[in-house]
Amino acid sequence: MSMESVAWEVMHKSMTASDRRTTRLDRRATFRRIGGFARPHRRRIAIFLLLSVVTAVLTVVTPLLAGRVVNLINSASPSAGREIVVLALAIAAIAVAEAGASIGTRWLSSNIGEGLILDLRRAVFDHVQRMPVAFFTRTRTGALVSRLNNDVIGAQRAFSDTLSGVVSNVVTLVLTVGVMLALSWQITILALILLPVFVVPARRMGRRMAGLAREGADHNARMSTQMTERFSAPGATLVKLFGRPELESKEFGDRAAAVRDIGVRQAMLQSYFFTALMLVSALALALVYGLGGWLAVHQHLSAGAVVSLALLLTRMYAPLTALANARVEVMSALVSFERVFEVLDLAPLIVDRPGAQAVPDREHGVSVRFDDVSFAYPSADKVSLASLEEVAQLDTRGGSTVLHDIDLDVPAGTMVALVGSSGAGKSTIASLATRLYDVDEGGISLNGVDLRDLTTESVHRTVGLVTQDGHLFHDTVGANLRLANPAASDDDLWSALARARLDDLVRSLPNGLDTVVGERGYRLSGGERQRLTIARLLLAKPAVVILDEATAHLDSTSEVAVSEALAEALEGRTSLVIAHRLSTVRAADEIVVLEAGRVVERGDHDTLLGLDGRYAELYRTQFASK
Repeated sequence: MSMESVAWEVMHKSMTASDRRTTRLDRRATFRRIGGFARPHRRRIAIFLLLSVVTAVLTVVTPLLAGRVVNLINSASPSAGREIVVLALAIAAIAVAEAGASIGTRWLSSNIGEGLILDLRRAVFDHVQRMPVAFFTRTRTGALVSRLNNDVIGAQRAFSDTLSGVVSNVVTLVLTVGVMLALSWQITILALILLPVFVVPARRMGRRMAGLAREGADHNARMSTQMTERFSAPGATLVKLFGRPELESKEFGDRAAAVRDIGVRQAMLQSYFFTALMLVSALALALVYGLGGWLAVHQHLSAGAVVSLALLLTRMYAPLTALANARVEVMSALVSFERVFEVLDLAPLIVDRPGAQAVPDREHGVSVRFDDVSFAYPSADKVSLASLEEVAQLDTRGGSTVLHDIDLDVPAGTMVALVGSSGAGKSTIASLATRLYDVDEGGISLNGVDLRDLTTESVHRTVGLVTQDGHLFHDTVGANLRLANPAASDDDLWSALARARLDDLVRSLPNGLDTVVGERGYRLSGGERQRLTIARLLLAKPAVVILDEATAHLDSTSEVAVSEALAEALEGRTSLVIAHRLSTVRAADEIVVLEAGRVVERGDHDTLLGLDGRYAELYRTQFASK
């Protein structure tokens, strides 16, 4: 490793260490968990360490052979020429072996590191998918994605870089110092005295570079946030509507200029730093040549020994500096592992009980019942992490109760409608029925079995939900539909689209089922997006359908088309319909009126109008103009 490479490594590690802080004290537990992830790769790790040792040994052998060649050149031995050729061939063979070992080490390092990244990413991704919806409503997406990228890669370096580096550097340093002491203890001691001149500036410069790096990262993060928000369809529309492109451009330009200025300062600091380190390296070599040459002239040291010492010196500073920073590297890797484990340790709120069963007798219809249900949304400390929300401390206060003693019965094949003011608790009931949350008191049952005694997978197959936003992924029409049924054929997709009154539109698209709908489906109108989500629901074939304001933001024409599609989706199914527009729920078997999380009225449309209560008030308000 060259002196410049060592300098880069020292600066990088110092900057990394300055930016990271450890949040856990139980190192033994962390190491045990690391061992668990490393266990599947233990055979490759063993071979990797062996090759690292071999490479370290070969690194020390070459300077000794080079010194021997110099001594043979200065000798008058008649066999010197033949021996020089043999030594040259040996040096060449060692170079080839060292190159082969280096390639093998790199191959193993890549396989171990990338394998670890794969295992960690899968573990984090699978775990995050099991987290409750509250987790995603509180967490910054960028911070969570960073755990799957930056922190996982930081943890991977513990195996691909730190582990091999410590082993090979220890072997290289012991052999190098031992050989140098054998050749000339005086030169070796003086060379070691110069070490602080090399390491101390590296650490000090690393701290200064870390400050600039943090400042630059902050500006880059703000630029990324601005681009992410402004380059989305809603963000770009908002900027255009309020006529702020010039101001947005100025803000972005100021941040980009700050990043440029920091980049120039970093480049100059690096230049000063490397120049100083190269000077130290040159002074150390001058010491070897000067003192070693003087000793050689006075017959206290051979010329070959001087050459060997000079070559060994350049290979001694690298492992010395790397080992001086080994603790920094280990701590940095531990912080990355701990940040990953921090996410894995956040327990999901929704878990299947031992012996959980599938929804029984689903083929003959499914009834839904709420028995004396009360619910409050969980506090932040139960569903999130301060580091993912980028706050100093999570709020530990519990949420206020939003549902109070709810009794609700939806027999199989019937429709029950929920109406009430905004914030009355209607959408919360939908979230509980689909088991996105568990109730605090009381219970919810499907066909008489408590949701908590059913498998989550069977609940989600049984209960389908259509929300008002009609969310779609940036993918094709077919891919968005097959989320509900990956095994569905194209004929199945076309059938669902026809029943959702959307087949003619999809056939008119440039690529039919292979047409990309855009981010969140923005290439389609609101009514078209909603009908596509209904087609997806039809493919899933749930026994219970929950409609949460499914026509809330549609124009009259779209509402008619969506209502026809919904009628197809609800036919023969148990349904729970949430709506502000009371015209959509007049045909319900029962209408339940909610206010402030409590049931205040229930009955059919005519009965509730006859009561002249809250429902009648809502009805008169909506239809006063008519």
